[in-house]
Amino acid sequence: MGIMTNDFIVGEFDEKLIESVVVNVNGSNEKENREAGKVIKVENFRACDESMGEYIPCLDNVDAISRFNSSENGGKYERRCPENGKGLDCLVPWPKGYKLHIPWPKSRDEVWFDNVPHTRSVEDDGSQNRISRKDDKFIISGRGVDQYLDQISKMVPEIEFSQRTRVALDIGSGVASFGAYLMKRNVTTLSIDSKDVRENHIQIALERGVPAMVAAFGTGRLPYPSQAFDLIHCSRCRINWTRDDGILLLEANRMLRAGGYFIWEAETIYKDEDKLVQQWKEMEDFTGRICWELVNKEGYIAIWQKPLNNSCYLTRDPDVQPSLCDKEDNPDDIWYVNLKACITRLPENGYGANITNWPARLHSPPDRLFSIPMDADKSRRDLYKADSNIGRYSKRIHCCFPHEQQEHTKCDGYESWIWRVDCWVMNVVRLSGPNTLPVIYDRGLIGVMHDWCEPFDTYPRTYDWLNAAGLFSVEQKRCNITNIMLEMDRILRPGGRVYIRDITAVIDQLQEIAKAIGWVTFMFDSGEGPHSNWKLLTCEKRL
Repeated sequence: MGIMTNDFIVGEFDEKLIESVVVNVNGSNEKENREAGKVIKVENFRACDESMGEYIPCLDNVDAISRFNSSENGGKYERRCPENGKGLDCLVPWPKGYKLHIPWPKSRDEVWFDNVPHTRSVEDDGSQNRISRKDDKFIISGRGVDQYLDQISKMVPEIEFSQRTRVALDIGSGVASFGAYLMKRNVTTLSIDSKDVRENHIQIALERGVPAMVAAFGTGRLPYPSQAFDLIHCSRCRINWTRDDGILLLEANRMLRAGGYFIWEAETIYKDEDKLVQQWKEMEDFTGRICWELVNKEGYIAIWQKPLNNSCYLTRDPDVQPSLCDKEDNPDDIWYVNLKACITRLPENGYGANITNWPARLHSPPDRLFSIPMDADKSRRDLYKADSNIGRYSKRIHCCFPHEQQEHTKCDGYESWIWRVDCWVMNVVRLSGPNTLPVIYDRGLIGVMHDWCEPFDTYPRTYDWLNAAGLFSVEQKRCNITNIMLEMDRILRPGGRVYIRDITAVIDQLQEIAKAIGWVTFMFDSGEGPHSNWKLLTCEKRL
C-alpha cells in the first residue's frame, strides 16, 4: 500500500481539538458531565432468532419493501430503515458450524461452506464453473480473470494498474473475482451488488476477504464522493445505463475521477444480437453527449475516458442534453439525495484530477483537503495529520474517524493509514462530521459516508476489526449508543476485535454495554497517561 513518510504534514491527532468538538456537539455543561459519569447497568442481551443470521436491517425491512410496488428503477433494493423503537435489540447469531475464516490469499479461492451455507450460489453459477462445492468448502474459480485484466491493459495501456489506477469500483460484481484478482496488481476495488435473488454473493465476496458492500443503482446517490474512482467497471451487470435520460450513467459519471476510465462489457447471455446492437447504439450516443471518449472497443468490451475538465461540456450545442448540473449542486452531498439527470461539473481549479500516481498519492496532501468546509485552516491541518508513531498502537489508536477493517492475515496495523500490512480498510466518515471522504479516495484508499444512528449496509460478520475514536461521545446526543454497539456486534466477525478510544465517562458506559453483549473487555490509559480524560477500550468477540 506504499510507505508512509513524515512529509505528510497536515496536523497531528489533537486530543484537545477532538474534545472541543465533543463539547460543542453535545452542548454539555457541568451538570450533564456529572450525569454522563453515571454508569447505567445493562442486562445481558438475548440472541436473535436463527432466521436473522443474515439480517441487514435497512435492506431487510419487510414492511417497507412490501409497500414498494415496483423494482424497475432499483428502489426496492435501497435503504429503508426500521422505525424508531423497531430496530435491532438482540444479538444476531452466526451459523451452526461457523469457523474462523480462511486466511488470505487462500481465501480468495475457497471459503468455508458453513460460514455462508447457500447451495443456491452453486446452482446460479455452476453452469459457468465459477463456484462449486467440495466437501466443506466453496471453491471459487478465477478462470479467465487474469487474462481479462491483461486484455484491458493492452486495450488501454494508460490505465496503468497500481500506478495511475489505484481505486476501482466494480458494479454488479457477483462474488467479486474482478476485484479479488486486481488486489495482486495493487489496485483496491470496491465491489458492489444489490441484495436480490443472488443475495449471498456479496456475503461470499466478504468471506473471501475482498472489499465489498451491498449497494444498488436506484433512485438515490450512492454513499461515495464525486471523483472517487480511477476506474469503474461493469461486466454483464444487468443495468440499463441509458434509461430515464441516462440518469444511472450520470451517477457513475459523478463518481468517476476526471480522466478516469469506464469499462463496459455488454451482457451477451440471454440477449439476441439485435438487442445488443440497439443497446450499443444507445450507449454510443449517450456517452458522446456527456463527452466521454471511446478509447477502444474489442468485441463486447468498450472502454471510455471521462474528460479532464468542463471545456467539452461548455462547447456543446446549448440544446444538447443532458445539461450541466447547477453550480450550486454539491456532488459530495450524498446521504439520501436523489439522483439528478445532469452532468456533474468538474472543479475549475482541477481538484480531483491533479492527483499523483500511487504510491506517492498516499502521503501527498491532496488539493481537496483544503476544500473541506471547517472552522479554520488550522483545525483542518490538526485534524488530518497521519500519525507517525504507529509502533505505539498497543496503547493508542490514532484515528480521526470511525472505520471498519477487514483482516486478511494477522494485521499488525490499524486505521486509514495502514501500510505494509496485508489488509484493507473501509473508512467510514460519519455524517455528523466534516466530509473527508474525497480526501480518502484522493489518497488511494476507500471509504463510505454513514450515519451511525442507522444500521450499516453490510452483512453480519463482515469485519475482523472495528475502530472508533471519539465516535460515541459525539453521537450520544443524536442516538442511543447501545444501538450503535449492537450494530457493531452484528457486523463484527466471531474472533474479531473492537478498539474504542473516547472520554472516560463514555468508555465506562460502553464497557458495561460490551459486557452485556458478551464481549471480553480490557481498558487502558491513553498514551497521554493515567490523568488524561481519554481511555482505550478493547473488546474481543470470542467464537
